Amino acid sequence: MNRRQFLGTTLLAAAAAPAQTTPPNILFISVDDMNDWVGCLRGYPGVSTPNIDRLAKRGALFADAHCAAPVCNPSRTALFTGLRPSTSGIYNNDQYWRPALPDTDTIPAYFKKHGYHVAGAGKVLHHVAGFNPPDQWDEFQLQVFDDPWYRRADWYPWNTRIPAPKNHPYNGIKNFVGEFEWGVLEQPEDQYGDQKAVAFARDFLQRKHTKPFFLAAGMWHPHIPMYSPQKYWDLYNGDKTRLPEVRADDLDDVPAVGKEFAAVRREELERIIHEDKLKEFVHAYLAAISFADALVGEVLDALEGSAYANNTLIVFWSDNGWHLGEKQHVHKSTLWQRSTHVPLIIAGPGVQAAGTTRTQPVSLLDLYPTMVEIAGLPKNPRLDGTSLVPLLRNPQAKRPPTVSTYLPGNHAVVSEKWRYIVYHDGGEELYDRKADPNEFTNLAGNPKFAKVKAEMAKYAPKSSAPMRPEVTAYDFDFKTYSYKLKSPAAK
Repeated sequence: MNRRQFLGTTLLAAAAAPAQTTPPNILFISVDDMNDWVGCLRGYPGVSTPNIDRLAKRGALFADAHCAAPVCNPSRTALFTGLRPSTSGIYNNDQYWRPALPDTDTIPAYFKKHGYHVAGAGKVLHHVAGFNPPDQWDEFQLQVFDDPWYRRADWYPWNTRIPAPKNHPYNGIKNFVGEFEWGVLEQPEDQYGDQKAVAFARDFLQRKHTKPFFLAAGMWHPHIPMYSPQKYWDLYNGDKTRLPEVRADDLDDVPAVGKEFAAVRREELERIIHEDKLKEFVHAYLAAISFADALVGEVLDALEGSAYANNTLIVFWSDNGWHLGEKQHVHKSTLWQRSTHVPLIIAGPGVQAAGTTRTQPVSLLDLYPTMVEIAGLPKNPRLDGTSLVPLLRNPQAKRPPTVSTYLPGNHAVVSEKWRYIVYHDGGEELYDRKADPNEFTNLAGNPKFAKVKAEMAKYAPKSSAPMRPEVTAYDFDFKTYSYKLKSPAAK
């Protein structure tokens, strides 16, 4: 039996075993900006993600999982605090969650409070200084970057800035926008930044632990800049790269706010098209996905080779999706399927019917109460999510629609058949997800679907918390990890 077969056997055995008397460990593995271009989700034909796929076969693949917010910080803040953006007031990347929510226990803080040893490395919460307070962890290793020549000293005070390499930009587009880059770095694979998070996880799993642990390993990939070793580029034939299906008139039936969201950073898409780099851009994303998959595989192998393989719950997730030209947009930050749909897999103790895909819409918000329940910890009554344990026990369990939010008053409500979007000015979109998976035809203006809209609207938040102060409103000290509002007017 090889190592991967052993992992499958142990995970399946754990799933079929009686309830654990010892609280399970939790291995929390994340990637960044990974949409559904994953083998087990069938988002892109021929994508190479063998490690994520093998985990899906040995656990519960949630094929219709969605982020609480389609951008990094509010998505991760929602997941780790268990609070929707409309509850917390954290809507964008430029808002500290800690001074806004000082009495909120994040997942690691809650598990630490209840006897777990909590550790993390890489991009777990948002990666900028001020978003990973050290007191919520027993040990934590900050993100290591592949592009230190980009990184601002005030945002990344632990980072040593160096001059940009002579052959930069690697994508060959001169005077392009900073981080929006891709290519192959001239360094060994084990020197890429995400490998430092993998090494942290590997070393942690080799140690002896007397307490149950929560270990978060956060990968930057496939987030821009999409730098990947050559062998992952070589998995794909650039000439045969399949571009997303796009219609020139796709935004004609979209409300004004939706058009505004789609127009953000469109100049980058236009420049890529003008430079005839769109296929290369898609190729780079595929390579970065496969590199991320390999990194995930290294962490899974480290667990398999440890003493903790039989009693560790594995949770794999991405914080949001990613557009590659759909809806005339690149990046995330929209309320369409491409932005909100993410991979989510749970494997190990508490998972029954392993290998059976769950098709009901679920939210990353649901992970906090799920892990608390599986670990046997007291319920945290302040959470907005709903435990996935019923679905882990019964793949046919019923679920209500799920909700994603982008900025105040803008929500997407997703059921198995419908996506309903309502904007703060009353603009609406409605898509039949079965008949129109690309969301080309907005049905919101058709009176025939008035009852559908009314039913879906019941699940949208009825109010939105005001925007919390942005980071510029604070004097933040990295050494003491303290925040001070500059003036009362900044509140």
